[in-house]
Amino acid sequence: MKNSASKYSSFILSGVILLLLLTAYFTLPGFKDFVDTTVRVLTNGNTEITRAYFKDFGVWGPVAIILFIILQMFLIIFPSWIPIIVAVMAYGVWWGSLISLTGVVLASYIGYFIGEKLKGVFLTKIFGEDNLKKMDFWIGNYGFGSVILFRISPFLSNDSISFIAGMLGMDLKKFIYATLCGMVPLTIAIAYFAEDPSKLKDGLYWIGGIGLVAYLIYILLDYKKRKRNSNSKS
Repeated sequence: MKNSASKYSSFILSGVILLLLLTAYFTLPGFKDFVDTTVRVLTNGNTEITRAYFKDFGVWGPVAIILFIILQMFLIIFPSWIPIIVAVMAYGVWWGSLISLTGVVLASYIGYFIGEKLKGVFLTKIFGEDNLKKMDFWIGNYGFGSVILFRISPFLSNDSISFIAGMLGMDLKKFIYATLCGMVPLTIAIAYFAEDPSKLKDGLYWIGGIGLVAYLIYILLDYKKRKRNSNSKS
């Protein structure tokens, strides 16, 4: 009972943060006006107006987007690719991509270290011993490819992999490198499609589909390699 209840702890945390944001929205007029104005600017379809709006924030514009990417790590119900689109709309393809990648890398470090602190008894309580053994095997044998898949697919829980990698003790440098291998092509692709919103939805499907197929091929080839090595030893 405790194990199954604990599995929903991340959803509970997301709900608490979302509730706090909603409370701030309905009780703080200044915050409400800021959110309403920003939403109107981002949905007006005029890139020049959007970039002029964010330009007024100076250096705090990129900082706010980076902080939002870090906060979004705890909002698992919130799509991880939305801040990338906002950054691109506000600062263009290259600067927007750089801002997004900076936020993702910082969030990855934070998520990894949080996961590292939560390992041990707490980790066992969350996932259960059987699931933990399976995850440990998966990270040990397919960790690099798994991180790339989660990062490159816009439809998977992009940030939960940071907690899991830290919990299971995946090498930090390897994790960050795999994160970049997944996020760089995803960010560039989203930036490209975000220039034409009508193509964005199809673009996201293509990105996620190609990433999944590539990962399945990777697992199949690795499985055959392991099988050959096992047969040769016997």
